Amino acid sequence: MRIFGIFLTTILMGCLYAHGQNKQLLYDFTDIPQSLMSNPAADVDFKWYSGFPVLSGISFYAGSSGVSAFDLFADDGLDINAKVRDRLLNGMTISDELSGNYQIEFLNIGWRGKDPDYFYSLGVYNEGDAIGYWFKDYAILAFDGNADTFRRFDLSHLKTRGSIVNVYHFGVQKRASKKLVIGGRAKIYSGILDFTSTRNTGYLQNTEGQNNLISTTLDADLEMRTSGINEIRAAASEDLGSIITKRALFGGDLGLGIDLGFTYYLNDQTLITGSLLDLGFIYHSSDPKNWTLKGNATSEGVQIILPGALVDPDADFYQQLIDDIEELAPFEENLKNYLTFRPTKLNASIRHNFGKQIEDRGDCACGPNAAQNSRAPRYANAFGGQLYAINRPRGPQTALSAFYLRRFGNVAAVKATYTVDKFSATNIGLGMNLQAGPVNLYFMADNLLGYRNLFDSRYASFQLGLNIISWGKK
Repeated sequence: MRIFGIFLTTILMGCLYAHGQNKQLLYDFTDIPQSLMSNPAADVDFKWYSGFPVLSGISFYAGSSGVSAFDLFADDGLDINAKVRDRLLNGMTISDELSGNYQIEFLNIGWRGKDPDYFYSLGVYNEGDAIGYWFKDYAILAFDGNADTFRRFDLSHLKTRGSIVNVYHFGVQKRASKKLVIGGRAKIYSGILDFTSTRNTGYLQNTEGQNNLISTTLDADLEMRTSGINEIRAAASEDLGSIITKRALFGGDLGLGIDLGFTYYLNDQTLITGSLLDLGFIYHSSDPKNWTLKGNATSEGVQIILPGALVDPDADFYQQLIDDIEELAPFEENLKNYLTFRPTKLNASIRHNFGKQIEDRGDCACGPNAAQNSRAPRYANAFGGQLYAINRPRGPQTALSAFYLRRFGNVAAVKATYTVDKFSATNIGLGMNLQAGPVNLYFMADNLLGYRNLFDSRYASFQLGLNIISWGKK
């Protein structure tokens, strides 16, 4: 069916996107300016910073909670068809997902105000995000067909969404007291492309027929909504860049969002943090194109009743069948605008600092306007835990991390994490921050055990960046 082909294409698009959400290595790593992006109230001590365009923040994540490429294509002597049936069709559930995310910063700068209790930041980044859940009954239908079964195929198994957006943001952080830092960030989204299909219901089922052996019933309410894809797909190669640029520079779908965060010191050595990111929406009106299949149809196939069928020997019985089904369950296209909400993310953590105190890098703690007067001291060691959650089409997805942070003076810092989520129970990550004068370089990677065999890994993630940082003069 045409609608099945379109929805299957959508799933594959979602799988090809690189759609990283949990940045547990970066979160509350306040030696790095980009920690402000995961919590606008991260307690940084910079006077100002500037990221190198494009190089200041690059992150990538891809994960599969079901099978890996190794599970299907390993040279283990098993038949590929048997592995597809055992590990895909029978081994995966509708909660298994294939998802990914990337972010590239084009601009990211921050500076402390005349009142040192305030810190400002602004920037632009591009983000692509997609998720596709395992469409189990669709896969069984495609692999085995429905001719020899009375199985009820559940059409609600199809859930997928994805987008590419440019995000323009401006943030303000305020030290409300020695114990409390609060922050917020306003965002404008400029959507480049979007696809979503998450509200599908219905079934396809065979029963015993009256005039034929089998009667097939389709009861469907399916919808796929897209924006930007049609314009990009129709563009000539020489116009593609200008169309994407136009849509990225407020010429596409527009939306608004906010980030909120806090840092609270229980004492000089123990603090809790929290942030709510991408609480926002995008209104898709620039190039919407949607497909729907709604209705109920029952057919016993082509029925040729003699001798009446001989009256018109040129009759196209198959076309009549198709016309009858499409009349009962019409497939339609429309250009209706629609609204999507961003995948909102929640972070919360507790951290305990200990060991040797690290020398302050900022302005000297003298005078009533010295920012350092109200800041807690920095320590060489820290450990703690972090909770992460993201809103997904099949409900919230969570992860729990434990971490250890070690600073080597003001020159280097290393953070190690152990994370448990739906992708892995043995996710060990490592991040390193290096400071050479004003030049800041960081690199982070997750699921290090998976790098022993990337084809057998179900999760991969990395982040890197380059900044210039100033703490002021002593």
